[in-house]
Amino acid sequence: MFYLLCYAGVNLSCFLLDLLDAPSWRPRWKFHHWSASLFGACLCIVIMFLISWSFTVVSLALISLIYYYVSLKGKAGDWGDGFKSAYFQLALRSLRSLGANNVHPKNWYPIPLVFCRPWGKLPENVPCHPKLADFANCMKKKGRGLSIFVSILDGNYQECAEDAKNACRQLAAYTDYRRCESVAEIIVAPTMSDGFRGVIQTMGLGNLKPNIVVIRYPEIWRRENLKDIPATFVSIINDCIVANKAIVIVKGLDEWPNEYQRQYGTIDLYWIVRDGGLMLLLSQLLLTKQIFDNCKIRVFCAAEEDSDAEELKADVKKFLYDLRMQAEVIVISMKSWDHRGDHPQDESMEAAQGLIKSYLVEMQERTEREGKPMTADGKNVVVNEQQVDKFLYTTLKLNATILNQSRMAAVVLVSLPPPPDKHPSYFYMEYMDLLVENVPRMLIVRGYRRDVVTLFT
Repeated sequence: MFYLLCYAGVNLSCFLLDLLDAPSWRPRWKFHHWSASLFGACLCIVIMFLISWSFTVVSLALISLIYYYVSLKGKAGDWGDGFKSAYFQLALRSLRSLGANNVHPKNWYPIPLVFCRPWGKLPENVPCHPKLADFANCMKKKGRGLSIFVSILDGNYQECAEDAKNACRQLAAYTDYRRCESVAEIIVAPTMSDGFRGVIQTMGLGNLKPNIVVIRYPEIWRRENLKDIPATFVSIINDCIVANKAIVIVKGLDEWPNEYQRQYGTIDLYWIVRDGGLMLLLSQLLLTKQIFDNCKIRVFCAAEEDSDAEELKADVKKFLYDLRMQAEVIVISMKSWDHRGDHPQDESMEAAQGLIKSYLVEMQERTEREGKPMTADGKNVVVNEQQVDKFLYTTLKLNATILNQSRMAAVVLVSLPPPPDKHPSYFYMEYMDLLVENVPRMLIVRGYRRDVVTLFT
């Protein structure tokens, strides 16, 4: 029986290698054909059943156990596996069948590109923030889907190549330990901005390119006085917009729950701009996780004070019904900013205005001293103080609404405002700090120019 199984295995290996055109398959017998090997393998199995069907079943079961054990534990042999060629060809054909065209929203899957260490440092034996791995799993339904974990090393590639390989192995082992279906990559670049720009352009194949960038909000930039973070943060957002990638910024990552911390309450969405339904889809994916399955979704829609709130509420309810999503719809009235109006001031807004004005004075003094146009972050800037006040007022009002309506929410999702043109990145960080202030756990989301959900009709 076992001799016949050995002959069948050799014939099956020859059949696979010849059928899949493996480069290493070079038989000396020029008349060889894959059909002969397949016929030999089938003939061995048939002869086994003709001898004794009971011993054949026992032999096949035993050899399957041995194969499984060797595939897990056997590392001494220096031989290849014919099935690996089959997996490669299957993956290649599947990738080609996906094509390079846009995937229909019904078949859309999130492929998050997770930046492991964008701000600050982690312990040497922890290549990725553990809560980032938990959050990446929350973006996949039943854990199915691909995640790409990327870390950027500052330096020269020729000098840091070995360090990058070791770091990649550590990151891959860590994501496997955290039970993430993922691929680990380490990029060496002179700066984080350069590394991210290279990753966003080249990572992935065909329709298996990442479509969502996940980063941590840089809460440490003011506390540790890291003045280079605003420029890097704004550069990452602008690169995502240009590359048509969605972006999810996680604020309060340290407070993100693990798999044993069940959450209660609501998942609140502040739907400010059209994002292709990404925020709605993320909220539904969160509900599929055990830690959030007791939560309910609430959708907050901002409306002008003189607009018809009931009509807007009915339209949003109809839209959610067509999307087959259950959520409570709440319309909030927000007074639009008017530079001629007398708007109430807040301590946070006054503090932000003071910091922006002092930064603006520094830029103006440097401009007068150098006799050149006003620049920041390597580009010319034009500061409109009324526009700055408008951004501060809008983010302040939205933050006040979130604190008033969603103080007990499990997660708050809000639309990401794009960085204003010709504004220094320092100003944008002040706007963002004002938006996320005192909100313990927030996802700041920006979609891209396509739908990710489908209507019922």
